[in-house]
Amino acid sequence: MLLWEKCLRLIKANVTEQQFKTWFEPIVFEAYSPATMTIVVKVPSPFVYEYLEENFVDLIGKVLKREFGQGVKLAYKIVTDKTNDKDMVVESDNTEDSIEKPLPRTRANQSYTALDAAQPQPIDSQLNPLQTFENFIEGVSNKLPRAVGLSIAANPSSTQFNPMFVFGPSGCGKTHLINAIGVRVKNIFPQKRVLYVSARLFQVQYTNAVRYNTLNDFINFYQTIDVLIVDDIQEWMTATKTQDTFFHIFDHLFRNGKRIILACDRPPVDLKGMNERLVTRFSCGLIAELERPDFQLCVDILTAKVKHDGLDIPHDVVCYIAENANGSVRDLEGVVNSLMAYSIVYNKKIDMEFTESILKRSVKMDNHPLTVDDIVDKVCDFYQVSPEEVGGKSRKRNLVLARQVSMYLAQKHTRMPAARIGKLIAGRDHSTVLHSCEKVEEKIKTDNKFSEEIALIENSFKLKK
Repeated sequence: MLLWEKCLRLIKANVTEQQFKTWFEPIVFEAYSPATMTIVVKVPSPFVYEYLEENFVDLIGKVLKREFGQGVKLAYKIVTDKTNDKDMVVESDNTEDSIEKPLPRTRANQSYTALDAAQPQPIDSQLNPLQTFENFIEGVSNKLPRAVGLSIAANPSSTQFNPMFVFGPSGCGKTHLINAIGVRVKNIFPQKRVLYVSARLFQVQYTNAVRYNTLNDFINFYQTIDVLIVDDIQEWMTATKTQDTFFHIFDHLFRNGKRIILACDRPPVDLKGMNERLVTRFSCGLIAELERPDFQLCVDILTAKVKHDGLDIPHDVVCYIAENANGSVRDLEGVVNSLMAYSIVYNKKIDMEFTESILKRSVKMDNHPLTVDDIVDKVCDFYQVSPEEVGGKSRKRNLVLARQVSMYLAQKHTRMPAARIGKLIAGRDHSTVLHSCEKVEEKIKTDNKFSEEIALIENSFKLKK
């Protein structure tokens, strides 16, 4: 027992304090047999055994040889079932032969930071410096994830909200948010090793590591990261080997108090094909949903971009773009970039007509929300009138009704402001639209036949009431 304590003191002098607490303090000395020169130690799990053998076998071998003498052997009593007090004994690969014969100097037989191991080298964080909290506009759909991201960036070593799992549909701002966290961490803590990597690139790196027999180097590199940010992890749902490797990296970082941030297009529970133990770990921190930005947030994002780029775009055009960008931040930025490019090339002012023509090229229209024109056409079909009549000045009862219903349905089923709806339908102002909506709502409540008519019109363009 005294010799084992000396071994621990030597090991402690050659590893970091965190490594010693995590991997060596849990070891319990069981017995030593002078006859067979075998030391038996108890470890709390198969994972601890595997990690010690993969990362510290060289260090352990040298220390045991120094204190117990040439030819000493090590055996692990591994706890496999704590509930039923079951364990198994496995002999270390660090046998007499492996101690006496010099081994090739590879990560497979050396400790990463012990004895003569090198210090981690500086790395490129692969962060996008343009995606920051300063230009990540806050709205109802992202308020919580943004607030948590700021908290993490201010104290990345905290175990609270670790891991942070961000999910949401494409274009909602996930990549921007996780980049913003990384950029803020690097600004506040320049010494931190922060790395952003896409799941696909991680998988390519893993495949190359296997192909060129450098898997231990690959794993050891990722285990030196202080803040690991992985994007689009749904890419791994069918990549079993990649999942297994990431599991060991995740466990190491988590045990050592390192920060893990993950982004995905769905919540952990919907990651079909993902290893259950990984899904469990993804769910043990904070799961934060990013929703598609609502109309107001789209307007705010566009206004900020227009101001940043020094563009002259009227507010009604901004609202029109916000309405028609399918709730995607990526689409919003794409439309503005297209407008800027086309206006320069063709020397045209960015007005509503010009914007409408560009929008058709920049946004997929087949999955596009209903426009005001779509709604007016359906209403006119139902009441057997023409769009021109509805857009005119006539006060005929049937035309007034069609006009009011068109305004009501446009207000209900689009995110366009009332002023824009009034202008498009009949050249009216926003107060006319609000008045029309009130009239239609009152009539729906008191007139069952009219209520059924509205339902029929809505069903004609397949919208939920």
